[in-house]
Amino acid sequence: MQTDSFTLRHLGPRENDIPEMLNTIGVHSLDELIDNTIPSHIKLEKPLNLPSPMSEYEFTSYIQKLSKKNKEFKSYIGLGYHPTILPAVIQRNIFENPSWYTSYTPYQAEISQGRLEALLNYQTVIADLTGMDMANSSLLDEGTAAAEAMIMLYNNRSRAQKKSDALQFFVSDDVLPQTVSILKTRSEPLGIELIYGHHEGAALSSNVFGAIVQYPTKNGQIYDYTDFIESANHQDIKVIVAADLLSLAILKSPGEMGASITVGTSQRFGIPMGYGGPHAGYFATKDAYKRSIPGRIIGVTIDTDGNRALRMALQTREQHIKREKATSNICTAQVLLAVMAGMYAVYHGADGLKYIANKVHSLTTILNEEVKKLGLQQENSTFFDTLKIKVSAANAVKKLAEASEINFLYLDHTTIGISLNETTTIADVDSIVSILAEAENAKHAACANYTDITSIPDDLQRNTPFMTFEVFENYHSETEMMRYIKRLEKKDISLTDSMISLGSCTMKLNAASEMLPLSSSSWNSIHPFVPIDQAQGYQEMLRDLEHSLNIITGFAATSLQPNSGAQGEYAGLMVTRAYHASRGESHRNICLIPASAHGTNPASAVMAGMKVVVTKTSEDGNIDVNDLREKAELHKDNLAALMVTYPSTHGVFESAIKDITKTIHDNGGQVYMDGANMNAQVGLTNPATVGADVCHLNLHKTFAIPHGGGGPGVGPICVAKHLAPFLPTNPIIKTGGQHAITGISAAPWGSALVDLISYGYIKMLGAEGLTQATKYAILNANYLKSKLEKHFKILYTGEKGFAAHEMIVDFREFKAKGIEVTDVAKRLMDYGFHAPTLSFPVAGTLMIEPTESESKKELDRFCEALISIKSEIDSYEEGIDSVLKNAPHTQAMLTADDWQFSYSRQTAAFPLPYIADGKFWPPVRRVDDAYGDRNLVCSCNPIEDYMEA
Repeated sequence: MQTDSFTLRHLGPRENDIPEMLNTIGVHSLDELIDNTIPSHIKLEKPLNLPSPMSEYEFTSYIQKLSKKNKEFKSYIGLGYHPTILPAVIQRNIFENPSWYTSYTPYQAEISQGRLEALLNYQTVIADLTGMDMANSSLLDEGTAAAEAMIMLYNNRSRAQKKSDALQFFVSDDVLPQTVSILKTRSEPLGIELIYGHHEGAALSSNVFGAIVQYPTKNGQIYDYTDFIESANHQDIKVIVAADLLSLAILKSPGEMGASITVGTSQRFGIPMGYGGPHAGYFATKDAYKRSIPGRIIGVTIDTDGNRALRMALQTREQHIKREKATSNICTAQVLLAVMAGMYAVYHGADGLKYIANKVHSLTTILNEEVKKLGLQQENSTFFDTLKIKVSAANAVKKLAEASEINFLYLDHTTIGISLNETTTIADVDSIVSILAEAENAKHAACANYTDITSIPDDLQRNTPFMTFEVFENYHSETEMMRYIKRLEKKDISLTDSMISLGSCTMKLNAASEMLPLSSSSWNSIHPFVPIDQAQGYQEMLRDLEHSLNIITGFAATSLQPNSGAQGEYAGLMVTRAYHASRGESHRNICLIPASAHGTNPASAVMAGMKVVVTKTSEDGNIDVNDLREKAELHKDNLAALMVTYPSTHGVFESAIKDITKTIHDNGGQVYMDGANMNAQVGLTNPATVGADVCHLNLHKTFAIPHGGGGPGVGPICVAKHLAPFLPTNPIIKTGGQHAITGISAAPWGSALVDLISYGYIKMLGAEGLTQATKYAILNANYLKSKLEKHFKILYTGEKGFAAHEMIVDFREFKAKGIEVTDVAKRLMDYGFHAPTLSFPVAGTLMIEPTESESKKELDRFCEALISIKSEIDSYEEGIDSVLKNAPHTQAMLTADDWQFSYSRQTAAFPLPYIADGKFWPPVRRVDDAYGDRNLVCSCNPIEDYMEA
């Protein structure tokens, strides 16, 4: 056994399991299975041209050496990114804990109660600090949160505004440049006109529907926006305030000023900068907008017994339901980062946050006084943590600062910005002043000791309480915090418990060797806007990763900027749009989308200014080629793109794919391939081979970045040569192509820190390991299919009767008996499993994807569970209490003195022998979604607030 082989550790089935698995499937070899699954005319002729794989030890040594090419300067750049202190209790027990980072999106609320509580804490922190009625459970970053806010106001224009075609949106000159870039990207396809200016004296016409201001501004000035917002509201213009979260611990809240929406980032709450991400963007608004909020909201409800329970509330924006009518394509969040930020607030409490904010401000005030002593002009009359300083020569300051391993923000030849942060000390202030003094040839006495001091005017100081609930008072010692985190951890199922076989979501192993570099300060402490020569380790890694993804997809260029799969979809379509415009064909705006496509596809197309035309799906689940051809020809003068998932959402390699892509090209369109199912392609076929022009990849699926309970995600796009010039850029650090579109996300390379995980995955597997992983994904899926099809109907297969990496199991036939597929999903919890993807893409089904990382033993255990549930279905009699209808069963039920059910406690909790070994107990019974929506509570309120009258 080659023990230094990462492939050996990543793949689940052992070599001696393979013959039995192949025999069960009915083939003689793994190659025969692949030949029967993937059409021969799309198979790659040569292996991937990638370097030989590294062992885990070799990769660890290599990545450590590479990290030393990054320069760990002290960064006072600001612009929405700041050095932080992540409490060790959070780093060790959440950030580095697979029980937290390998769990899935909380669609199955009963086994996600820990994460849901952590997110409810986060929402409470955000709502309280911003002074708004409610917050969602995070967005992707500050810039995209601002864009979502703009579009929400656009969609919620008053009747008068819609009638008068009010399409203008005011952007303050003081908004962060990366935010402005994203606003430009998002506004243009929808016909929104951005107008710019200073908020003071801005003459807003009736054509304006919304506005955004920054608080404090990009250069540090604090304005009281109360009068501006009141004037805007009087004209029915709603105002977004992009606010620094830490500053709100001591500054008047945007809610007090009358803001309609507050957005920003929670990065300052202990989250490492990581060269740009991932960080949890926040979004808070008034109760009036609760049914329009993009993303996810965690709400309080009750379970079957009337006990408090949590779940995702108000799923009105679910794209699979609303499709092209969805108001946003957001289908993910930054859950892991939101959990960490929320726990940072829990650990410090309100007083702790005030202390940190006051310390940062006091040091800034001391620095301001020292700057004045040097005879320099500081232009911010009121500030929190950032000074704007006039100097004789910014270049001279830069040279001295970098020699001292310090970064400032250089605004022009004679102006610099300095933003202090949580890590700053009085000694750091002294170092800063010394640099300025030397640059100005001025004398400088050492700074006095730190004193608690404020320069914020009384009318801008916060005088309203926040974070008053018990959870923010109880866990300020490390012992109590550690135990609280552990209590929540035990309420969630993750990959540390069992297989999570969600179709299309690819919950594979997130190897420890891939994760370890994220804890290194050489990687996580780098500001995204440092000079490129200070981030050479990152630059080498990112270029190498882009090159590897080019080889894997067969394309010419990659952008790593999109920080979710839905962002990747949107980016791919915006690049396609720019390509058509460059050829004088801006009129091409028709996007063909098969009926079976992911719901984010049509939502993304509409956001990109396209009109969706749905093509039919045939009875065997494939794209109806004749219908697609008819629609492509009908719209050939205006055809922009086809969005296609391959293999299909039904888990099938459609043999007509090349004919389909040729039809689109023949009629003037481009082919966008949704890369959600790349786990079945890598090393065997690729998007370029099937005829696509652009694809996004879910690095949090195929390339092993953890789902993190619902995020972080990374959704880079890979493009053919003719689309490469249009890849997105950034206003501060140039990225992308020669004719780049504006920003898709805030940071130049998106969530760069977690790209290290995919980089390690590719480096340690190599060409052969990557290909083997794909083969094993197909092997495991077909093994499951062969075992389950004796008991259940499998809906779709390829032409030769095989599945790709996932399959759809049909439970609709049991509906006549009174059994819903939801009952099966809940009963699986009693067997220790998270349900597969429920009722997508076909209602009443489960879509199952085992991935390559699961062992034969685990696959057998899962099959035993489903087969046992089938026997429970067969014996079900309507009107008689049932394990299926009462599932899941909690420990409280099983240990109660009273047992009122006709079946035994053993049947309820331990229906199969293996369950006794490490039983997972669902913490609540089945949740009541309808109750929660009728009694909407989205913060840590006392129980009286959600008790139904």
